[in-house]
Amino acid sequence: MSEDDLYTQGMEVRRAVLGDAHVDRANENTTDFTAPWQEFITRHAWGAVWTRDGLDRRTRSVITLTALTALGREHEIAMHVRAALRNGLTPEEIGEVLIHTAVYAGVPSANSAFAIAQQVIAEG
Repeated sequence: MSEDDLYTQGMEVRRAVLGDAHVDRANENTTDFTAPWQEFITRHAWGAVWTRDGLDRRTRSVITLTALTALGREHEIAMHVRAALRNGLTPEEIGEVLIHTAVYAGVPSANSAFAIAQQVIAEG
């Protein structure tokens, strides 16, 4: 697949998973300095990884929430809770992911993730 195809496919998946409003905001905030980064994550994260065969988007959302929680990447959790909901996870399933992650990654990380997830789910 060409680099252009990866970018196009990545943008389609990025919009489907994160929503047009999020992607539009990211694009509007792109500067000359951040443009290469936006192209990189669209092409490689969304175009090359999220489109791979073998895992569906629900499963990829579970993995992403687990990794973000385990690493304490709180600034990314809300975005990926929204993505998980868009990918078909229920609030109950998201809660189970966070409880399961707490056992292996630590209660403080999961506690923070729960607070963020609760706020996103309440926003509807």
